[in-house]
Amino acid sequence: MKHKSKILTPILLTVGATVGTALLNKYIKMSATSKNLLSESRPQTFKWRLGDIHYTKTGSGKPLLLIHDLDYASSSVEWENLITLLKEDYTVYAIDLLGCGRSEKPNLTYTNFLYVQLINDFIKFEIGRRTNVVATGTSASIVTMACAYKEELFDQIMFINPESFNSCAQIPGKRAKAYKFLLDTPLIGTLLYNIAASKNALKHTFRDKLFYNPYDAQPILIDKYYEAAHLGLAPKAIFSSVCCKYTKCNISRSLEKINHSIYIIGGGAEQDINEIIDEYTICNPAIESSIIAATKHLPQLEKPAEVYNLFKMYFN
Repeated sequence: MKHKSKILTPILLTVGATVGTALLNKYIKMSATSKNLLSESRPQTFKWRLGDIHYTKTGSGKPLLLIHDLDYASSSVEWENLITLLKEDYTVYAIDLLGCGRSEKPNLTYTNFLYVQLINDFIKFEIGRRTNVVATGTSASIVTMACAYKEELFDQIMFINPESFNSCAQIPGKRAKAYKFLLDTPLIGTLLYNIAASKNALKHTFRDKLFYNPYDAQPILIDKYYEAAHLGLAPKAIFSSVCCKYTKCNISRSLEKINHSIYIIGGGAEQDINEIIDEYTICNPAIESSIIAATKHLPQLEKPAEVYNLFKMYFN
């Protein structure tokens, strides 16, 4: 009996831990999405080959496509303060990238070229004409490569706080691949994701990286980001792909060859933004730029009126 007890005890402990972890993961997902802050009565959907893409369309005039930062909690919520101003001058399209927000979240490895194809297909089949495009942060590299690949789809381009060339050019190493393997496991990987994507972690992200004044990040905004991070079938898939550098791409040669008008808006408190703007303008001297003081990574949420004024100056 003692021998059987020694065998059964670790088995029961393992089963209990597995069930407990699964229940905890389920509870976190239900709690994060229970407020339905991102639900819409009439959502618009682009039926793409890898999954349904959620987007909004509003206003009238020349088409303008807004692309949020490529991050596990990002979505078109990033643009909500700006769209109310832009819709008077443009037909504004704001999408949730595959794996993000309200779009479908298939369990796959996301790459830069996957998103290049998505953006080009969306412009070609959903918008149907040359388009002004704005992208934040790491999505700037996607737009750069998309324009280099299908330049006839793009008109003027704007980047908000793009990442540095060095950051763009990183590739997955052995440690990143091992970490992704762990994140892709059903129970432990999901638990690690839930810890990384907790509401407390998002509060710290807004305080340290996204907003110049952390008190401007209203609780409902953080709740929307929190909900976006946990919606869908496999929300951790984009996290593991971005975190482990599978979405990176060296853009310097493509940027150098682009003949379109490109503008950069930088947050005055964004880390290394002046150096990043310098390397972009050295690569392509036609690039123009502006800095918005007392903002950080998301000036479109912090000071939408000032961003809107730059839109009018550059795009008109």
